[in-house]
Amino acid sequence: EDDEDGNGMAAWERAYADERSWESLQEDESGLLRPIDSKSAQHAQYRRRLRVVSRIQKGLIRFLYVVVDLSRAAGETDFRPKRMTVVAKHVETFIREFFDQNPLSHIGLVTIKDGVAQCLTDLGGSPDSHIKALYSKLECSGDSSLQNALDLVHGYLSEIPSYGHREVLILYSALSTCDPDNIMESIQKCKKAKIRCSVIGLSAEIYICKHLCEETGGSYSVALDESHFKELLLEHAPPPPAIAEFAVANLIKMGFPQRGAEGLLSICSCHKEAKVGGGYTCPRCKARMCELPTECRICGLTLVSSPHLARSYHHLFPISTFTDVPTPPSNSHQKLPRTCFGCQQMFQSPGNVPILRVACPKCKQHFCLDCDIYIHESLHNCPGCESFK
Repeated sequence: EDDEDGNGMAAWERAYADERSWESLQEDESGLLRPIDSKSAQHAQYRRRLRVVSRIQKGLIRFLYVVVDLSRAAGETDFRPKRMTVVAKHVETFIREFFDQNPLSHIGLVTIKDGVAQCLTDLGGSPDSHIKALYSKLECSGDSSLQNALDLVHGYLSEIPSYGHREVLILYSALSTCDPDNIMESIQKCKKAKIRCSVIGLSAEIYICKHLCEETGGSYSVALDESHFKELLLEHAPPPPAIAEFAVANLIKMGFPQRGAEGLLSICSCHKEAKVGGGYTCPRCKARMCELPTECRICGLTLVSSPHLARSYHHLFPISTFTDVPTPPSNSHQKLPRTCFGCQQMFQSPGNVPILRVACPKCKQHFCLDCDIYIHESLHNCPGCESFK
């Protein structure tokens, strides 16, 4: 059926007009259309990213504020159904991926609308509380003020200990900023406080955002479509390279609290209310916390659990990059494994076309492209090396 915004087009016609799927078609050598090999393109992009970030010292304890622009520009429909809906959906994915990659880090949310920056959630380690708070405030109105957002996060991040990496990720929809004062002074304050500011634009490149990222050592990019926006956002989930002048390496005092009994009634220092069962008890001051990792609200001790430290291990000692294995010629007598060592799938497609494969430089076992991505991004252990142990 037609609707008011369809300009007389049917639903299936609008889908083609909006998605412009014909721009993604590929041709072979003879000029015939061929299916798009998205899996190979995804793997090539992943391999490029792996070569760039491997063997670089990274900051494991991050304090990140995600600034979401909810001005009237977030109500535009170039991202379907609206920009703010797409942003909220992918921010949820980013928050969960962030805590999976950085179990010792903290996130806070800040929104900009009506020319005012508002702290939606304080720095914390609970993804569910951040996501719930974001979805409860999805309303766009007024203008965007980049300076107010920078001043707000500067006030919070300037109190972070010297060992923490201070970061700001701004998801900016507007094409202008309505500031009460000179924004250059706010940028210099962030630079002096060693706050790394990055911006992902949803409309077009803006000079002030580019200048902010250049001054503070962050990255600036503009999303072309929804999939590109998700890709740019998830690039900020892994720990960034650690710059010596940004975070001083020193010893950190941590506590490993015990989980409370299920039927115990105690006052939670996080929410300042009585709760029954669960929770964690600070080993120093015996205060109760709801979740880990966090800082004790009473004595300031950093509280973590042993799995959090174990999950940070793969950033300190990452797996070596697997090498591409060339396909031998048909008349060659070289014998290669017929199945992937990880998933046991054949290296031959139904049409007897050889599938690309990679090999671990240590154990020499061969893996398919899907297993390569899974091993480096999720498993963080080589099955071949572990089996020899």
